[in-house]
Amino acid sequence: MTSFVSAWIWSERFWLPENVSWADLEHPPAGVEYPELGLVMLYALPLAVGVLLLRRLFERLVAKPCAHILQIQEGVPRRAQPNAVLERLYQSNACPDGRQLEGLSKQLDWDERKIQRWFRVRRNQDRPSMQTKFCESMWRFTFYLAIFIYAIRYLWVSPWMWDVRQCWHNYPFQPLSPGQYNYYVAELAFYWSLMFSQFTDIKRKDFFIMFVHHLATILLITFSYGNNMLRAGTLVMCVHDASDVFLEAAKLANYAKYQKLCDVLFVVFSVVFFLTRLVIFPFWIVYSVMFDSWELIGPYRAWWLLNGLLLVLQVLHIIWFYLITRIAIKAIFKGKVSKDDRSDIESSSDEELSSSGSKNHCPTPKLRGNTPASDLNGETPGH
Repeated sequence: MTSFVSAWIWSERFWLPENVSWADLEHPPAGVEYPELGLVMLYALPLAVGVLLLRRLFERLVAKPCAHILQIQEGVPRRAQPNAVLERLYQSNACPDGRQLEGLSKQLDWDERKIQRWFRVRRNQDRPSMQTKFCESMWRFTFYLAIFIYAIRYLWVSPWMWDVRQCWHNYPFQPLSPGQYNYYVAELAFYWSLMFSQFTDIKRKDFFIMFVHHLATILLITFSYGNNMLRAGTLVMCVHDASDVFLEAAKLANYAKYQKLCDVLFVVFSVVFFLTRLVIFPFWIVYSVMFDSWELIGPYRAWWLLNGLLLVLQVLHIIWFYLITRIAIKAIFKGKVSKDDRSDIESSSDEELSSSGSKNHCPTPKLRGNTPASDLNGETPGH
């Protein structure tokens, strides 16, 4: 049974082009090495745990001191008055409706406005401080910048950087270089760490979209490594990392209250995002994967899967650019970047104002800070 499942998973008819077998890749010429999927997974998952630990150390030893220098304080939110009845409801529903408020008012002999205020204060207790968000963004900025510089140095001297058809010459018998291996292991470990930490990091409105993005990215990295599409894979990862650097930089400027710098960085991020993910990625890389590879090696089953994942990423890019465009339009009329439609759920003094308008009103999630760069994770991922 085990051998049957293994043979089904690693079917040559699925993973490899016609007239190519795993045996062909298991015995490369002298001095040549081909990718081994089991080997990269063996290192990537433990390294993902290492990346999480490294992040904690970085945030404590580097990011927090930088936050203190920029006078970004931890902040201690006001604590809600202990109340077992309200706390029990809060655990299942942090935003009670009018009927629940009326019932609680009778049960506790409290005014409905007082109950609304209790829930507002209680929600604020669970929201991350500005310093926490600054530390998270500084970690991502550092990783994206470092990995992007590494990728550019490696790809600059690679022929497929300038002629993308080189990705398919002599495929799949293309040797694995140390640069490709290091790049893949680092990216795979990082995105596995994002998958793990997404459940403990700042809560965001686009949680599900980011989950799909991280999953598609991990599958793409894994599958492209397993069937030796490393040349196209390195281009995909590099293109995604380019805009993430400016996104995280804009968020850092926002938290430090450098509004003009934040606005400039957001403009740069928007331009780079458009060029890399809506121009270069679909019309240069995806085009080559779909049409150049069809011409030079022909389609096979894994080819369809990999192209499907690339198209999933492109759909996410379009969704994110729509959100970016909405922010840009608001900025044109308001004179500065004002809100982030993908931001994490946070408090605002506006809650108090809006709650006075209707006694059953539950405040809509407010957006972090003054800028759209506050949480466009084009995480993004990355991605």
